[in-house]
Amino acid sequence: MRKTQKGFSLIELLIVVAIILIIAAIAIPNLLRSKEASNEASAVGSLRTINTASVTFSTTYGTYPPALTNLSPAATATSTSADLIDSVLATGTKSGYSFSWSSGTTDSNGNYLNYSITAQPVTPGTTGQRYFYTDQSGVIRASTGGMASVTSTPLS
Repeated sequence: MRKTQKGFSLIELLIVVAIILIIAAIAIPNLLRSKEASNEASAVGSLRTINTASVTFSTTYGTYPPALTNLSPAATATSTSADLIDSVLATGTKSGYSFSWSSGTTDSNGNYLNYSITAQPVTPGTTGQRYFYTDQSGVIRASTGGMASVTSTPLS
């Protein structure tokens, strides 16, 4: 009587492992690019949220906020914690992007007349490729060659 062999041979297992590695080599770069794209989309959405919150703050308190943290949540909304953006965004870092707020000029009463916000990838080339800029005009501008500014290309 002859014994039947059960299981896989070493060659069969090596072929399966090779196929899995080939599929992974194709899939992982696409996954990383899609992660970068989602981080960039999140950054643009966050800039829109901050712009909307800044206009709401200005309408409510008669001035643009002096800092990003003035838009953050609190138990009761005040001019120092207006509860207009989420606490994660108020820290200045969200979804692989770092947000920097710059207060603009003030009038004779100390009210801020303008502001600007820049968003840059925390790790350029890994968490995102593009840099973003916006101000009180609400136009979001992008740059791939370093910090975006008022002269960068507007997003359509």
